[in-house]
Parts: sequence; C-alpha cells; structure tokens
Amino acid sequence: MINFRYHVVSLTAVFLALAIGLVVGTAALNGPVADQLNDTVNGLRKDNQQLRETVSSLQREVDLEEDFVAEAAPVMLAGKLTDRRVALVVLPSGQDHVEGVTAMLETAGASVTGRIDVLDKFVDPENGTELLELATRALPTSVPAADLPRNSNGVETSAALLANVLLERPQGTPPVVEADVKSVLSAYRTAGYINADEQIGTPAQGVLLVTGQPYVDRDFAKKDSAVVTIAAQFDRVGPLVVAGTGASGGNVVAVVRGDPTLSKTISTIDHANTLQGQLVTVLALAEQFMFNRAGQYGVNSGAAGLVPKMTE
Repeated sequence: MINFRYHVVSLTAVFLALAIGLVVGTAALNGPVADQLNDTVNGLRKDNQQLRETVSSLQREVDLEEDFVAEAAPVMLAGKLTDRRVALVVLPSGQDHVEGVTAMLETAGASVTGRIDVLDKFVDPENGTELLELATRALPTSVPAADLPRNSNGVETSAALLANVLLERPQGTPPVVEADVKSVLSAYRTAGYINADEQIGTPAQGVLLVTGQPYVDRDFAKKDSAVVTIAAQFDRVGPLVVAGTGASGGNVVAVVRGDPTLSKTISTIDHANTLQGQLVTVLALAEQFMFNRAGQYGVNSGAAGLVPKMTE
C-alpha cells in the first residue's frame, strides 16, 4: 500500500517542477522573446493610433462636405422653384430626412402646399378591400370617377384619388374645389391611413415622395409593391421625384430605375438622407418643371449622374 510519505514526496516533486518551469520560462521571456513581444505590441499600438487618426480625418472631411453643401445650397438653389407649389408625400421610412428635404425646398423658393404622411396601414395587404371601399365613399363630385383605376386594387385606387385632389388638374379641366380636398383627406385621416395638414387646399404642381429603405417583415414584397403603386399613381397626375435611400432589393428607387416605363417619367435620388442628396432632390424637381425631364441621381446602382444638367 502506498503510504502518506509517498504522496508528500510526489506532490513536492510536482510543485518543484512547476517552480523550475516558471523560473526557466521567465528567464527565456526576459530575452529575445520578450523583446519581440514588446516590438509587436508597440507596432500594434502605433497602427491603432494611425487608424484612429484616419477615421477622425475622414469624419472631418464628411463634416466639411456637409458644411460646404449647406453654404452652397442658397447659391445653387436660388430661384429654382420660385412660384412653384409642391406637395410632400412621406412614407414611414422617410421620416428621418423629410425635414432636410423641406428646408431645401424652401431655400429654392418653393411653396409647400402640405405634407401627407402615408401610414403603414395604407400599404398593409390586409386592408386592400377597405381602402377600395373608402375611395368609393370619399370620391367627391369634382373628381371624375373615370380618373380612377377600374380594378379591385385598393392601394392603387386610393393613391389615385389622393393624387387627383392634391395635384393641379390638367389645363381645361375643372379644378377640385377646396372643400372636396379637405373632405377626402379627412376621410383617410379619420380611417387611420394618413396624417395630413388640415390647411391643405391649394393644389400642388408637383410631388416629392420621401421614402427610405424597403420593408423587411413577412409581407415586405407586397408592401414594397404598394409603395411603387403609390408612386406610379402620383406620377400619372403630375411631376414626381422620389427622394429615397439606397437602390437595392425592393426599394422603390431600385424598382423605378429598373422599369423602362417608370424611369422615363419619375426622377429618383438614392441618398436623400444626406445634405447632398437633399440638394439634388430639389434640383431634380426643378429639372422636371423646367425641362419635363426625369433623371436618376445619386451614388448607388442605376444612377445616371450625381446632379441634373440644368440645360436642354
């Protein structure tokens, strides 16, 4: 039988070996290995400092570019939209940059006739039938029924009705009376499909549709398609510019750019979340008014250029 003294001797040997290992290891590290490790750490520290300085420099450049745009905007936009009436139609994804777009419109001299916030309920596929019924009930006598789509698409019919009451009627066509405009907007507001300025009454000459990234929930495909439908119906009635972010997936900007018909009449901006994009948005609308010409602008796929060429 192994006695207690044997256990003591064995444990003592183990601890002695560990102590010798620590001494030898420490001595080795104090030599070339330690010097190499110190050099590596110092090199990484310098690299990290250089990267921080690079990031700081790039951020400073971005800030200066935005400052430049803010100072240049009054010069570039002066008089571009004087006496022009513009309606803002805002999707939920465009809430973050609508104020910047509005400020650029005002800088260009535009008169914003009102802002319509389209709520998520409007593009929910479960509400198609209710939207169709609402359009039928809300249709005023000053909007001919023939101007609305003859189908069962609630989003399309309701978007067409809103476009017809918000935008100026074609020359020679009786205008929609102010009371009817307020009545239609009130009906959709009460039903929870939009939020709208109550003072809207004067018809707009053009529309800015402010949007952002596509939907990502389980009904994303149907909702993204509904946003494109809204854009198409407003485009049928008057000049339209889509101020969005990005140009991929089901994004309305991407869909318009990929559609040979819509891209001929709808202008798109894919970086309206930046000051640069907001300035270009207003220039694109001015291009629509001045030359009856659409363009695709921005920094993402499908963009034809950074800014419109304001010449024939």
